[in-house]
Amino acid sequence: MAMHCGWHPASLLLTICIVGLLSFSAEAAVKKYQFDIQVKNVSRLCHAKPIVTVNGMFPGPTIYAREGDRVLVNVTNYAQYNMSIHWHGLKQFRNGWADGPAYITQCPIKTGQSYTHDFNVTGQRGTLWWHAHILWLRATVYGAIVIMPKEGTPFPFPQPYSEANIILGEWWNTDVETIVNQANKLGLPPQMSDAHTINGKPGPLFPCSEKHTFALEVESGKTYLLRIINAALDDELFFAIAGHNMTVVEIDAVYTKPFTTQALLIAPGQTTNVLVKADQPPSRYFMAARPFMDVPIPIDNKTVTAILQYKGIPNTVLPILPQLPAPNNTQFALSYNTKLKSLNTPQFPANVPLQINRHLFYTIGLGQNPCPTCQNGTQLTASLNNITFVMPKIGLLQAHYFNIKGVFSTNFPDRPPVPFNYTGAPLTANLGTSLGTRLSKLAFNSTVELVLQDTNLLTVESHPFHLHGFNFFIVGSGAGNFDPAKDPAKFNLVDPPERNTVGVPTGGWTAIRFRADNPGVWFMHCHLELHTMWGLKMAFVVENGKSTEESILPPPKDLPPARYCNARN
Repeated sequence: MAMHCGWHPASLLLTICIVGLLSFSAEAAVKKYQFDIQVKNVSRLCHAKPIVTVNGMFPGPTIYAREGDRVLVNVTNYAQYNMSIHWHGLKQFRNGWADGPAYITQCPIKTGQSYTHDFNVTGQRGTLWWHAHILWLRATVYGAIVIMPKEGTPFPFPQPYSEANIILGEWWNTDVETIVNQANKLGLPPQMSDAHTINGKPGPLFPCSEKHTFALEVESGKTYLLRIINAALDDELFFAIAGHNMTVVEIDAVYTKPFTTQALLIAPGQTTNVLVKADQPPSRYFMAARPFMDVPIPIDNKTVTAILQYKGIPNTVLPILPQLPAPNNTQFALSYNTKLKSLNTPQFPANVPLQINRHLFYTIGLGQNPCPTCQNGTQLTASLNNITFVMPKIGLLQAHYFNIKGVFSTNFPDRPPVPFNYTGAPLTANLGTSLGTRLSKLAFNSTVELVLQDTNLLTVESHPFHLHGFNFFIVGSGAGNFDPAKDPAKFNLVDPPERNTVGVPTGGWTAIRFRADNPGVWFMHCHLELHTMWGLKMAFVVENGKSTEESILPPPKDLPPARYCNARN
């Protein structure tokens, strides 16, 4: 917007100019943040250890912005590890350079180096989050992103009296990177976490944790907005508040048709906003979370707690525990997810693609590949369409933009090489996978339907899948094998939930749709860190459109150069 304001004897014109400039600056505010990656000693569960933090905080600082703002986050790395930060759920239109996943859109930020993530918040409002996107460093490097609606635009639900972030995480008593490296040498999964946390604190049901308990003070009769984020590495979680109902109003920064529930389910990478009314007898009530796991895989199934405390109630009052669903309550999980629907109003439409250009079918599998140095002579692995993704030596977006040959191919298959009974009896033979850095190319503005199918290779399991650069609509989901003849007739094409991370049900399938209108290279991966490490990931190359406005922006001058990449991370 150009506005030329010179001196004019008519004070009216001057007033108009000032108002115009003020409204312009309000529309396009610039929010600046400094993120110093620092190692700090932290104590939890009677154990002290050095952890990687942002600005010495655990969890890290909250990014606050309004829809339409420009955000500049300068990340300076003072830790011994290579670092990258991902702004989870921000679409980064034409601007993959700010997305952050190491070796996908950029090389990592080396020790002693800085990089400024410069991005616009366009057409999004609500709760998202940021986290490290390299190694397992997001175990401690994460925080909330709160995007307020444009000035003067109300929420499409009653205005809360106050709000709070509830970030669910995981804690290991020993160094996470050491645990992971040891497990990789053995070809086995690393040991599970020692506790879950709420805002970095495990709560009073754990030893040495009375002082490590998050408490939220509320006033009787007031309504509060809780911005709930699952930053755990490997666990889907149930969450509930003793005695209080929650009204779900938003998921992954998209407004939903409100519905009331006593508990919610949230997968790693997902966010959920709920309204809670302080309408119970004044007392202290536990907020609690524990994992959902409906197959016999070992998990850290202890309950993490925080406290909802009515004003004026002394700390000596013992809190009440909520009734959480049983850890294997598949029925609750399916029922909860079917209640999630887009608001789909004229102001917040659900623009579901109805005509589809590309139909993709990806099987999700666990496997075993030979490993002479590993404990059993094999190492556990994971794959999409039987391909275990191999991380490149330089950023894929850099290779694509600068046309660097030999970094990746674009022959990722649209469907599995060999069809089989995906969710039948467990398959324990022929578990080898193909290795490769294979991407799938999408034409600009094409419409895509992707069916993600869980398989019973070794075992069935639920998988939260995150797509960078886009939201998508979850048009269908079901148990067993996807039936292309019958299942599409049951798709919800009117008001399906819109998200950036979707849980593929155990031994079932999920169908998503999106429009490939964001040119660049965009990562898609399981948000269980264990499975991502084992290769359960791929990326899409979305081609440029016809005009400059439909093409990738040039890279910023301070983008970590290709020579900074290091294959070890």
